[in-house]
Amino acid sequence: MRFTNATLPDGSRHDIEVEGGRIAALLPASPSTPDAVDLGGTIVLPPLVDGHIHLDKTLLGLPWVPNQSAGNKVSDRIEAERRVRAARTVPEFETGSNLVRQVMASGTLHMRTHVDIDNRLGLRNLHEVLKIREHFRDLVTIEIVAFPQSGILRSPGTQELLDEAIVQGADLVGGLDPVGIDGDLDAHLDAIFSVASRRGVGVDIHLHDGGEAGLAQILEIARRTEAAGLQGKVAVSHAFALGSVSTDSVTRAADTLARAGVAIMSHGPGGATIPPLKLLREHGVEVFGGSDNIRDAWSPFGNGDMLERAMLIGYRANFRHDEELALAFDMVTAAGARVLSLAEYGLKVGGPADFVTVEAATLAEAVATRKRRSLVVKSGRIVARDGMLI
Repeated sequence: MRFTNATLPDGSRHDIEVEGGRIAALLPASPSTPDAVDLGGTIVLPPLVDGHIHLDKTLLGLPWVPNQSAGNKVSDRIEAERRVRAARTVPEFETGSNLVRQVMASGTLHMRTHVDIDNRLGLRNLHEVLKIREHFRDLVTIEIVAFPQSGILRSPGTQELLDEAIVQGADLVGGLDPVGIDGDLDAHLDAIFSVASRRGVGVDIHLHDGGEAGLAQILEIARRTEAAGLQGKVAVSHAFALGSVSTDSVTRAADTLARAGVAIMSHGPGGATIPPLKLLREHGVEVFGGSDNIRDAWSPFGNGDMLERAMLIGYRANFRHDEELALAFDMVTAAGARVLSLAEYGLKVGGPADFVTVEAATLAEAVATRKRRSLVVKSGRIVARDGMLI
């Protein structure tokens, strides 16, 4: 099969020859033929990568549920979510599947989802998301983080559940505000890193705590990452503290994070500080993006469109130049792929024929205008057209 008249991100024009679900050749652009798909000069992008999503939390497809949090603290939102969860009657498999279909239609073919695990839920949500992963396994890759949403020390037995979650199919172990939620940095990190080391998996820790106290937690995570030999396998999600300390402090932290191989995820938060993405990247830190909460008890916003998320990240980071928009785009594509260890990712001969087309002349325009995806192609097969799954 051939896709003709494709504009690649570098502006070059090619035909894409596909054989056996892989890119067999990138040929000089030629006139279209009846048996080819003419892309009309639209820009062709690699598949989008959502590095931080919560498939088990979403209420997508259900009647509107007002936000019930009584305050803005993380602990307030945890309690509000418990009330919403207790009232729901539709299984997480159904709502999570609704979200997977929606994000696929916008061009996301790879994701890392955090799944709530605590001593009330047990592994129920994990089992629901494992079913989602199996159901969509031929269309999208789903990496699962066993996430202690209620803390570890505050939820006795959760450490053992995190360990069992890895045994049953989760890919990484998560964490949550070791000081802000559990009140004990060492005990929380002891639990997480012991599971990671015992099971040979990576770590992805939610860290909302700000200021110098939050920064101290980030630096301790970096120290433990090096000590455990987990360089390149650890991420800190949100890391608001990096945006709320002095430039000197964050510059020193950036060098420490780069040496330890700790990645930073940002979703372009609306009301919190955003890490200095350009500074981190300049110092060698891997920065990647995610959508975070989508239509759930934490947030009424979000749609899972990672091209729109790149725009939001750029907006919050005050990116105005094309090369800055390219950084935002990289966060939701290649950087996310590196963090998720997607070895075959990218538009290259011999690689999977997975790509997205957008009616834009340049990469920067695609990010700024975030138009509907004209086509989403998986293994050489068109799976979505004009924002709708086929």
